[in-house]
Amino acid sequence: MRVLLVDDHTLFRSGLETLLERHNIEVVAATGDGRDGMRLALEIQPDIVLLDMRMPEMNGLEVLRALRNSGMKTPIVMLTTSNEERDLVECLRNGAQGYLLKDMEPGELVNALRDIQSGRTVVAPELTGVLARVVQGDSAEPERQESPFSELTPRELEILCLLAEGQSNKVIARNLGISDGTVKLHVKAVLRKLNVHSRVEAAVMAVEQNLCQKEIG
Repeated sequence: MRVLLVDDHTLFRSGLETLLERHNIEVVAATGDGRDGMRLALEIQPDIVLLDMRMPEMNGLEVLRALRNSGMKTPIVMLTTSNEERDLVECLRNGAQGYLLKDMEPGELVNALRDIQSGRTVVAPELTGVLARVVQGDSAEPERQESPFSELTPRELEILCLLAEGQSNKVIARNLGISDGTVKLHVKAVLRKLNVHSRVEAAVMAVEQNLCQKEIG
């Protein structure tokens, strides 16, 4: 696994780089500047971008948005001290594939990165309650005139719920008894119909609307 590390705290960045390399995770580059991190991500094309949230000049969310707008598909993982609802939801909505906290155990961080590399979306366990509150809070907002989910076929809806569980294409294919290629076609159709750019955005929409609980019962 090749990781790009972007964090403005020099000591933390240096220590994390050493920690990851002890677990056979190669840190291909490390920087404390958001703009430099964006440039390096596009040039190096690492397997994962590990990104701090709070940085001067260009913060992590801005870097995330810029990379996704550039078309970059590489998993981007936020590693932060922030457990605020707004930060968590905004990062997931903008295409982050992970939201991890800096006080997590080293082994948990390494395992989370490996899960993310395999295609899963990982949120720090401590933030499960935060996500639940966000979902409940959204229920008070005015509903949109048309639900984008109404355009999904039953199979697409089923696959969307499996995406929301963090399952990869391979796992979905195995569970449903269909090919990886068929899953990819369904996922592309889901993203197009929901007008989103990433699997994570689609999954967040499903979670926010309690869609899968309604379908699964």
